[in-house]
Amino acid sequence: MGLLSLGTPLPWDQAKLLAREVRKHGIEQFLHIWRNMKDRQKDRLLWGDEIEYMLISLDHKNRRARLSQRGHELLSQLQIEENEKLDHASRTGEKPELEALWRPEFGRYMIEGTPGQPYNSTVAELTNVEANMKKRRDIVTRLMKDNETILAVGSYPELGSGDFLEPPHKANGEFSRSLFLPDEVINPHPRFRTLAGNIRERRGSKVTINMPIFHDANTPRPFIDPTIPYERNLFPGDKEAREGAALPDHIYMDAMGFGMGCCCLQITLQAPNVNQARRLYDQLATVGAVMMSLSASSPIFRGYLADVDCRWNVISAAVDDRTPEERGLRPLSKDRFAIPKSRYGTIDTFLGSDDGHFKPEYNDLPLVYDKEIYQHLVSNDIDDLMAKHISHLFIRDPLVIFEELLDQDDSVSADHFENIQSTNWQNVRFKPPPPNSPIGWRVEFRPLEVQVTEFENAAFSVFTVLLARALLAFGDINMYIPVTKMDINMQRAHSRDAVLSERFYFRRNVLGDGKVSEMATDDDSDEVVEMSANEIINGSLDFVGLVPIVQMYLDSIEVEDSVRAKIDAYIDFVRGRADGSIVTAAAWMRSFVRNHPAYKFDSVVSSEINYDLVVALDEIGQGKRDAPELTGIGVSGL
Repeated sequence: MGLLSLGTPLPWDQAKLLAREVRKHGIEQFLHIWRNMKDRQKDRLLWGDEIEYMLISLDHKNRRARLSQRGHELLSQLQIEENEKLDHASRTGEKPELEALWRPEFGRYMIEGTPGQPYNSTVAELTNVEANMKKRRDIVTRLMKDNETILAVGSYPELGSGDFLEPPHKANGEFSRSLFLPDEVINPHPRFRTLAGNIRERRGSKVTINMPIFHDANTPRPFIDPTIPYERNLFPGDKEAREGAALPDHIYMDAMGFGMGCCCLQITLQAPNVNQARRLYDQLATVGAVMMSLSASSPIFRGYLADVDCRWNVISAAVDDRTPEERGLRPLSKDRFAIPKSRYGTIDTFLGSDDGHFKPEYNDLPLVYDKEIYQHLVSNDIDDLMAKHISHLFIRDPLVIFEELLDQDDSVSADHFENIQSTNWQNVRFKPPPPNSPIGWRVEFRPLEVQVTEFENAAFSVFTVLLARALLAFGDINMYIPVTKMDINMQRAHSRDAVLSERFYFRRNVLGDGKVSEMATDDDSDEVVEMSANEIINGSLDFVGLVPIVQMYLDSIEVEDSVRAKIDAYIDFVRGRADGSIVTAAAWMRSFVRNHPAYKFDSVVSSEINYDLVVALDEIGQGKRDAPELTGIGVSGL
């Protein structure tokens, strides 16, 4: 969830007065990091994953599944061992041995788990990922009540609908002012409620989220949501829904919690040096949309089937703090920039590297950046592309400023830099080393939706890491496409069954001059064509495919047969998701709902249906129910 500090967060009317000061010191902190770390070399290819879970309370007697607010309580218990071992390590100098680390998320019902230490650089270590993920589930399960479980899906079907919270609360909170979500769903850490309130205050209105409804046989046309309390007049923003914020034929949501209350799978990779981190950042950005379509697990919002399968646009709208001027609805008067996107979106500019593949025309999106900051960076020997990247991030205001952290030593702290860096939530994130830390230059891959089982999450994690290693090993691989084409890809990836029905822009020849494969050509043109996810992942007569590239990498190194067999099972799963022989979680959930005896083909996912769906997903997640159509286990020899 980004920078998490203790202290007194300032409300927006105070924080906005300090925004320029925070930006100024954030840039100085970045410059200190750059000067000290830019020549750092030969870091190991360490990596780690983050899985976000939802805590569910099951009422089997009344057939209800609700989000439990005990996430924060469980987190405090989960962190006891971590804190004790870290304290021991600080006193003895010994390295702490931890199986998992646990962190808070925006939702009070959410928990984020990561491995206790990064995975090492060997391919054999990849076979330990699934076991560690299962261990994390077991650790949480031991602390839960008999009627509780954890669920890993992109969006909770009933969030903001009916009797969805345990214990129940009314939607009348001051921070979100939502018609549907009480403030009690927000993590009690002061950062999170302030974040929700400051986004609303800065924007000048509540956030507006509209996802297209899935029109089934009995869904009204037009669909006008009968559950929106248009008559409420508790807060000034209540009138927004009836004045046009809630669109016909859409599922309307009005609070940050609807987006940041979703779950995901994220992967962070440490590169050998800053140049290789820049290469990973650029190349992985181009595959984000395709990978998101393979991992789709968010087809239901606020109790309705949506005509989308992913959560990305929901989160983008949920944290869109742009004012009317910044959104281009009014001429610039008080604000500095017209900003085309929310602060949660695809990247707007490539970073380039020394592989010789980048061309200026790939950055074809008119970039909004702070020219004063840019000039300051350039005058301090930051190259053009990096200076534009940083000065683009810094067009944003810091959303949460802690009073106790205002005065910092810029030579040893990065809090002001991270305040803005960590609230630019893009599909990939370039992460400089923290000051005075053994951690190197990293890239975070962010588009993946979380999966129901550890096998699926491990498969996507392992495949992403292997693709990243192939990119570093085979420097002539070139997957650059124009940034605007990436934006189109990301929107297409949201579509219902996008993995099967959509086509994505991709570079036709990614292999360069033939050093990687006989499929390479001497054609170094920038031709970008539209391909299906299956063609991009598995290849075709005209395109090598990402799976074959990963297999080429594995063939080029020494891998034990047992290790290769397990890795091949993960690769086969990714291959199956792309060719449609293994369905996405979103498709599985949609089919479950539409085949439920209580479903009326009206797009409504009732509490009864939700209960049965959650129980089924829970049983699959715990390995108590087979679902070969979803996991691939038992299909095609997996």
